[in-house]
Amino acid sequence: MHQNPEKPKNPAFLRGGDDLGRNAGGALDLGWVAQVRVNLSATERRVASLPGRRSVKKDAQAAWLLKALTCIDLTTLSGDDTAGRVRRLCAKAAQPLTPALQEALGMGDRRLTTGAVCVYHRFVATAVEALAGTGIPVAAVSTGFPAGLVPHDVKLREIEASVADGAAEIDIVITREHVLTGNWQALYDEMRDFRAACGAAHVKAILATGELKTLRNVAQASLVCMMAGADFIKTSTGKEAVNATPAVTLTMIRTIRDYLDRTGYRVGYKPAGGIATTKDALIQQFLMKEELGRDWLEPDLFRIGASSLLADIERQLETHVTGAYSAFNRHPIG
Repeated sequence: MHQNPEKPKNPAFLRGGDDLGRNAGGALDLGWVAQVRVNLSATERRVASLPGRRSVKKDAQAAWLLKALTCIDLTTLSGDDTAGRVRRLCAKAAQPLTPALQEALGMGDRRLTTGAVCVYHRFVATAVEALAGTGIPVAAVSTGFPAGLVPHDVKLREIEASVADGAAEIDIVITREHVLTGNWQALYDEMRDFRAACGAAHVKAILATGELKTLRNVAQASLVCMMAGADFIKTSTGKEAVNATPAVTLTMIRTIRDYLDRTGYRVGYKPAGGIATTKDALIQQFLMKEELGRDWLEPDLFRIGASSLLADIERQLETHVTGAYSAFNRHPIG
């Protein structure tokens, strides 16, 4: 899908796929960025073939859904969020399935949790306190989420404040204007500053793909953010009209694969926005497995940003165990 006939000339990106741990990034290589191409018709054919070609049922489907559960960034990003809602969400993250259902699935001896809890900065300290002892990280959306149009120094202070409150992951939003005008240096500089402000906290770069107009823009923005040290690239804030489509996922994860091949750094992927059903989650998982391999089905490299998805996973798992339809109202978020 991406036609990159030459290796980048920057020595910092000639590591040969050595799996070097956390992505350190490197210098901006504009030649590499300019080489990126996306074949739209081929992308559309590839994602259209998935539902008919890839299908799992019964125990196999239950296993895939249990894996998806562990990769969810359980999220509340509403204007009416309260500390009480965040605490309930954290309790749900720590015990996403009832003990009876987990036992019936043969997982009674396993500790299942979601991958993280994602909240606004205001509730980071509340979530950290509620999750103490669980090992579940708190992710904070930052940098003027969702539009990202506040002053740059304010963005950096917001990151630093969330890290100080205990956030282990920071989901930043890029300035879309930099992508739409092709100002890759500005995007790179912005992302490098965000990475530095995060310190030891991992940084997920939200591209807001629904506002980037073309898949080539999506691929180029993904690449620049990885060059600047992003630990994850993420599709959307969830507030755009179009969010994590399969075509966007395919474009972004193939860019991750290109980046791995050239640098040795493994970068994670987080689809977010509009992933509300088990069918949505399974398509994302199938693409990850087929394009990047088994390692990218684990929460250190794959997260799903979602709120209502967990309820649908619970519903499907209960239906699998009992054979009876399970209604959504039996599975509150928290």
